[in-house]
Amino acid sequence: MSSSNNITAFLNFLAFMCSIPIIASGTWLASNPDNECIHWLRWPVVFIGMAIMLVSLTGFIGAYWKKEGLLGVYLVCMALLIVLLLVLLVLAFVVTGPTGAYMVPGRAYSDYRLEGFSYWLRDHIVGPDNWGNIRACLADSAICSKLNNHYVTAEQFFAADLIIFQSGCCKPPTICGYQYMNPTLWINPTNAVVDVDCSIWNNDPNQLCYDCDSCKGGLLGNLRKEWKKSNLILIITLVILISVYLIGCCAYRNTLTKSNSKGKK
Repeated sequence: MSSSNNITAFLNFLAFMCSIPIIASGTWLASNPDNECIHWLRWPVVFIGMAIMLVSLTGFIGAYWKKEGLLGVYLVCMALLIVLLLVLLVLAFVVTGPTGAYMVPGRAYSDYRLEGFSYWLRDHIVGPDNWGNIRACLADSAICSKLNNHYVTAEQFFAADLIIFQSGCCKPPTICGYQYMNPTLWINPTNAVVDVDCSIWNNDPNQLCYDCDSCKGGLLGNLRKEWKKSNLILIITLVILISVYLIGCCAYRNTLTKSNSKGKK
């Protein structure tokens, strides 16, 4: 009868230990230069890590010391956490499906159209309520100016594997036909009316293409890429939590059986 309790305690101890790097990864994710202008990005990952830590600690104590009440609370919280992860996983798959990226002949990087990304991402991430702060952060950062230290000639730049939002925010769309001078200085567009972003581009380091839809698309492209990576982690985490939950149900049942047996005696 106690085997499921011991297994549950052990698995929850491992889950508790695993929650520490999950919390750390959430902080790292937001401090990563690729995401430094979307500070709220860390909170969903940190919240999930803290929830796993607290729920696992409750399950460990309840299973190891056979505390019926704690096991009951643990099972309820674990069920809610599983539902939360399932919803987050479905949302991640839905919003990361469409992409506005398109290949450009003769370039190692892609360009981006904002309309190609999901409406949810466009509305909640780069909508009017959020973009002002994100744009100010981009202008204050060295994200684009760093390119000038790495690429001199046009050939070097065109062959560069740019960070996704650098392609969208630090240069004009390729279709505009601007002439390359350096990574953040472009002149004499040959097709300036083909896209509204062509007229928005400005060589001022504080302007560049920060007001362009291609910049917003590049930012969403970067988020999409990282969310795609996190989907696998979410799936593995969900499978583990469901397994622990089922074993926890057995532990709770065994604890109730033992309590009932003592009551009859």
